Amino acid sequence: MANEVNAIKSKVDRDKMKRALHGRDRLLFVVGVSLGLRISDLLPLKVGDLRGQDTLYIAEKKTGKRRPIKLNATVRKEVAKLDGEDDEYLFRSKRSHHKPIDRVQAYRILNAAAERAGIAGKIGGIGTHTLRKTHGWMLYENGTDITRIMRILKHSSERETLKYIGIEQQELDEAVEAIEV
Repeated sequence: MANEVNAIKSKVDRDKMKRALHGRDRLLFVVGVSLGLRISDLLPLKVGDLRGQDTLYIAEKKTGKRRPIKLNATVRKEVAKLDGEDDEYLFRSKRSHHKPIDRVQAYRILNAAAERAGIAGKIGGIGTHTLRKTHGWMLYENGTDITRIMRILKHSSERETLKYIGIEQQELDEAVEAIEV
């Protein structure tokens, strides 16, 4: 599929992405991967939605449902560094300071960073959805049960979640090969 984007599975590659980004753009990557929100829910966030908070309460655009999202230490630390006012957009446009960047600009930011980091061709497609897929992958990598990841991502089946985060047959085969009785 030509438009398919992938998770950034390697910690080394995620670190390369962070080093290739600065300021607002680095924050976009870190918060995007940490929270696992759809880009339509991520970009309109304001500084005050996160600053001093332990939990983000958001009404998801796609589902219309309000849900709490625990803010991890990484997000709390990054947001604590911000100088902006609470009513400013977290990912403020440089052209219009009263608006957030749009999804096209977010896409360009992530793609340019992947090129600078030298990982663009390595992982396949990169896009705004890469942030959410990487979030799911990191949950999986940390040992989170697939049914919990499914619920976090609001998927209807485990199969959908496995495909979404990029669990491939080779990885399943390696897991079985690792079993010694």
